Amino acid sequence: MRTSRTRRPSAPRARLLAAAGVTLAALALTACNDGTGVKDEGASKPATPTASATPGGGSASGTGAASEGAASGGSAQSDAGTTNGSGTGRATTAASGGGTGSDSGKAASSAGRGGTSAPQGSTSPVLCNGSNTAVTAQQVSRPLNHMLITVKNTGSKTCNLTYYPVLRFDEMQWVPSAIESSRPQAVTALAPGESGYAGVLLAAADGSGDGGTTGRRLTVSFQGSTPNSSGGAAATPSLPAKGVYYDSSLAVTYWQSSMDDALAY
Repeated sequence: MRTSRTRRPSAPRARLLAAAGVTLAALALTACNDGTGVKDEGASKPATPTASATPGGGSASGTGAASEGAASGGSAQSDAGTTNGSGTGRATTAASGGGTGSDSGKAASSAGRGGTSAPQGSTSPVLCNGSNTAVTAQQVSRPLNHMLITVKNTGSKTCNLTYYPVLRFDEMQWVPSAIESSRPQAVTALAPGESGYAGVLLAAADGSGDGGTTGRRLTVSFQGSTPNSSGGAAATPSLPAKGVYYDSSLAVTYWQSSMDDALAY
């Protein structure tokens, strides 16, 4: 019976095997020391931040959400413009357009009310009459048999002298006529402090008038916006103590803006 013999490796090969064994032992020892085994230290990738829980239940940092939005190619921004954008749009409208709309509605309402009544401080002219003017009556030497009526605006608004004054001496039962050739091109308007005038022909210079008498009291009435309508309170300017003589020729001019125009007829 043949007995087999074990073949021993040559000395160089034995040294190579021993060195390999030492290397393997060292690697095994390293793996056991760190408890994780051999790691593949390949190409590193950037760490993605994660949200950590906070006591309030929310995210401790918004970086993660921002990173996710950036990583998804702007989807977070797109969502804000579509889903949440509608809500934002409404809030913007309420903050800007809504307030303006409300103010506009109030302004329109106020304008509607203003259409029926003038606002305070309105500069629209009013009618001149005995309540907002000072009226005087004065006889003049030229032209002969003439009297000048002066009306001064004592109010705070411009007032209009319409048509001509309606005169009445004492209890006379007739109304003096107007001198049509004295009608002005426009209504005589008096700013506060300004004066208007009317000339009165008391009697015919050639004595052709009849029914002459002396007036002791004069009433000056004002016309409204239409002929022969009432313009408000009348005035009773003082007359000379001896009175004023007049006859059937009594006539009056339209209201004028100058004294010379009033005495030109």
